[in-house]
Amino acid sequence: MTTPPRDVAASLEVYVSAATELELQIAVAKLPGLTLTEDLTVSVDGEPVELEEIVADHGSRIHRFQVDSGLVAIDYTASVETPADPIPVSETDRSIYLRPSRYAEADKFFGFVAGQFDMDLSPAALLEQVTAYVESRLSYIPGASDPIDGAADTLLAGAGVCRDYAHLVVALLRALNIPARLVAVYAPGCDPMDFHAVAEAIIDDQWVAVDATRLAPRQSLVRIATGRDAADTAFLDNHRGTINLNYYKVTATVRGDLPTDTGGERISIG
Repeated sequence: MTTPPRDVAASLEVYVSAATELELQIAVAKLPGLTLTEDLTVSVDGEPVELEEIVADHGSRIHRFQVDSGLVAIDYTASVETPADPIPVSETDRSIYLRPSRYAEADKFFGFVAGQFDMDLSPAALLEQVTAYVESRLSYIPGASDPIDGAADTLLAGAGVCRDYAHLVVALLRALNIPARLVAVYAPGCDPMDFHAVAEAIIDDQWVAVDATRLAPRQSLVRIATGRDAADTAFLDNHRGTINLNYYKVTATVRGDLPTDTGGERISIG
């Protein structure tokens, strides 16, 4: 599989009305093999802000800074010339990513998966079944879900956005004893364009990406942050204080033709 060069960008405007600590996860994950040029600038009322960078698991990068009050402008651009190497599976992955989490509450689905899926199938076959089930069960409707909705809420509602699809896939897979996690990505070809979320599962000792929304080809995805669920991968977070996200815009393109994703190929995100 040849991965074309990709260009991504994000702009955010945040109004802070009471002192807070802001954390961003919008920068491309730094992993071995990656060739990347990037620029991240943050200002408050036009004055530049110095950022603290925290490197988390799987190359995720948190950029943290303090704001007393004012209008925060955030601009990020990056060009990915060559993709990162696939992330290897560790022994801790097989433990951490089987556990229930805030938005992928796998323990609520043990009985459900026993009646819905053939437990004797291989993990690869179950991954296909789960992805197809979530794709057919949900409708992609912006605004249909709340930020606090978990996988169980999504299943009952029958609708949501990309993070809801990914949470349901992850919860079902964990309930089937398949380690799974959520990945926040830039997604060339995604329509509507936005920060995107997909699921990854361990299949034959390899992290394999699946996207039940099928909104973008998996070959084009650019990893931003990786974690148990959206609680670990949010593009903007704050601690104490009061903020309002006034505006944000995301762009992601490939140079050349957009890859075609048939859905049947095993694809790993670098």
